[in-house]
Amino acid sequence: MNSEQIKKDWNTRGYSFRIFKDLPGQVWEDFVHKTDELVVLAEGQIEIEIEGESQQPPIGKEVFIPAKAKHTVRNIGKTINAWYYGYKK
Repeated sequence: MNSEQIKKDWNTRGYSFRIFKDLPGQVWEDFVHKTDELVVLAEGQIEIEIEGESQQPPIGKEVFIPAKAKHTVRNIGKTINAWYYGYKK
């Protein structure tokens, strides 16, 4: 997976691009943002819950989180994970 390609694609679509890494067991619970968000898992494992619906996307699958949707992100793996995220500009 090419992070520069994702960054370019997101920029074209009007999204920022950042990289985040979480330790095993890390939970970011019940976040709500004013803008749409995109998330792509780069390595490891992740669970994303959006408005009560959970998914465990594979590496490379883009997940859309609508503006104002309550969401939680969890590292459910045994290793550090890395994920890309961006907000609608």
